[in-house]
Order: sequence, then C-alpha cells, then structure tokens
Amino acid sequence: MDLDAFRWLLTPPGQQLLERATRLVADGVPALKAGDRLRRDESSDRVATALGQVELRARAETKFGGLAERMYFTPDGLEQATRVPVAEHRAGRMAAAAPSSLVDLGCGVGGDLIAFAAAGLTCAGVDLDPVRVEVARANLDALGLAGAVSVADATTMDLSPFAVAFADPARRTGAGRRFAPDSWVPPWDFVERLLARAACVKVAPGIPHDLVPEGVEAEWVSHRGEVKEAALWSGPLATTARRATVLAGAGLATLTDEDAPPAEVHALAEHLYEPDGAVVRAGLVSAVAAQVEGGLLDEHIAYVTSAVRRTTPFATGYRVLEELPYREKPLRAALRERGIGTLAIKKRGVDVVPEVLRRRLQLQGDTEATLVLTRVAGRGTALLVERLP
Repeated sequence: MDLDAFRWLLTPPGQQLLERATRLVADGVPALKAGDRLRRDESSDRVATALGQVELRARAETKFGGLAERMYFTPDGLEQATRVPVAEHRAGRMAAAAPSSLVDLGCGVGGDLIAFAAAGLTCAGVDLDPVRVEVARANLDALGLAGAVSVADATTMDLSPFAVAFADPARRTGAGRRFAPDSWVPPWDFVERLLARAACVKVAPGIPHDLVPEGVEAEWVSHRGEVKEAALWSGPLATTARRATVLAGAGLATLTDEDAPPAEVHALAEHLYEPDGAVVRAGLVSAVAAQVEGGLLDEHIAYVTSAVRRTTPFATGYRVLEELPYREKPLRAALRERGIGTLAIKKRGVDVVPEVLRRRLQLQGDTEATLVLTRVAGRGTALLVERLP
C-alpha cells in the first residue's frame, strides 16, 4: 500500500471515498463494478486503497470483531496481528504488573498496541515500515486511544526509558512461515537479549521447551479450542516455568507446572479426556489427569482416562461406549453393523490419516459417531465414544 495514498485516505475527501466504497460493497456491488464507479471521481490508486481497506476490514472481523469496521490494515499486518481476546489477555497480565511504561517493538498495524493502551498502559510502538507505523497511528486515533508510534529499528533502540518491552518477531515471508527462530525478524539472538530484562515476546506455539531461557516463563494460549501462540515472559513478569491458558467466550482458565504431578498411566476406564492444545504444548497433561482423578492412556500420548466424569475447561470429555477392532476390515464391518454413516475420527500417536481412512471405510447408515484411534499400553486401539455435555 502506498504511504501517500493511505495518508490521503485519512483526509475528509478520503474518508468520503472510503464510506462510498463501503456502501457499494455492502450493497453487493462486485468489486470490479464498484471500482469503475468510484474511478469516475477519483484516481485509480486512491480507489484501490479504499477498496483494499474495505476488503481487509471484512477479513479482519474474525480477529477484531466490531472494531474492524473502524480500523485500518495492511495485508501482512493483518496476517500477523493477534486476535483481540488473546491480546486483551496479554495486556491484562501486563497491566497487573503495573509497569510505568511499555514499548511495542515491531508494532505492525497496532493490534497489541491497541490492547495495551485500552488496558490503561502508557505505551509507545515502533516499526521499520513507515506504512505500518502510519496505520498503527491511525488505529489508535480511530479508537480514541493514547499512544505514540514512530519509525525505528527495534534492534538498535535504547530501551532504558521503558519499564517493559514487548516484541512479536515476524515469522512469515512471501514464501510462507519461518519455523527456524534464527530466521525470524528480529532473530532469536535479539529475543534472548530482550528476555534478559522485563519483557514479553510472542513466539510460535511450536517453540521447543529447551529453547526457552532459564528463568523465563513460557505460556501457551488457546482461543476457542485452537492454540494461537506462545508468549515468553521474563524478569518480574515471569511467575512460573510453564503455563497453559485457555480462553473461551468471556472466560479464562490457566494451569501451571505447579499443578502437574508426575504422570501415571492408567488402564482404560469409562471416560476419555482430550486435553486442550495449549495444555499439550505446555506439557501439562498430567495436570488434567489430576483434575479428573485419572491417568494417561499411554505415557507418550496426550489422552487421559478416568472412571470419574468431570467438567474441565482444559479438556474435552467423552464417554467410552466400546472398543472396536483396530484393523481396517473388521473395523469397517463393526461400523456398518452399527449403522454408522457419518464418522468423526480423532487420533493421537498412530500413523493414520483420518480423511483417507474415512474414504476407505465406505460407510453407510444414518447414525453419527466419533471414533478415537490411539495407543493403549503400546497397542493400537479404536474406541467408539460420545462427547460429554
């Protein structure tokens, strides 16, 4: 996106163009026709900028909800931006620590900066990209929030004026995700230096435990059952070694390594629990087992079994109906005998592709069911289960 075109979009004539573009799209006018109409009065680059914002705002609703219609975005900035509930959780943790000031290093379009400002923190954001800086500034203004934004190189800044630093290293390029921490921007050695002070760094959920520096808390966060990120907290912000936080609706629940006793393996019982992905990533499955008075099905697999029925925000519970044959041919016969035509297949610890197996089973019938494929005591096992209310 061109910087001058975006700045013009913020002027009164630009806002009028954006409103017209928004109305046309809302009325169902195809983008090409909408562009033709708008170009009768404005240049192509300005029209493209306005229609681009309309499209990005629509895409941003999944992350920003109702705020999206007042915000501005760039495609890469939206891709990297944190979902509002996750950003609000992090900002809440920051606010609880009551730092005198915070700097967002690589603030992008301002998603996290908005959450920090809304939580009452005195904050500033920097980014190398002048367009993203302008967008972040416009977003703070659009939402009536305080905060300074400027173009700067986070890796060379003097951070001493700020009590806390936050960073979200870029992990994407035009070719896709960057999995190696040394290829992040800024790279891992900068992250390590940052974590030597009071800081929080958003990282990929797949970060290895042994990469986390000593004394730094690693928190894995899921939202509505999907793991969204891991965050590393250092200095006085760190309160434990590993944490799993589950966000669902307006609620929040958290587990730490202090809640996790040594893992025990139990024989298959009446109930099966599938821990949330954040719990699995944090290595806290035994904490779920303790909550439901159960144990692991297998010491290497994140399924918990228990004779007790419990409701927990950290796992989905199932009642085990029966064990079915694990081999494909007798499994197909057993499912057909039960009239099962629609089958959800869940698996852990076994080399099975559910979509491929479902096609090969050639199911027929009117009954829906859930099948869990896993290992019990090292043996491949198929369990017919039903989800607990």
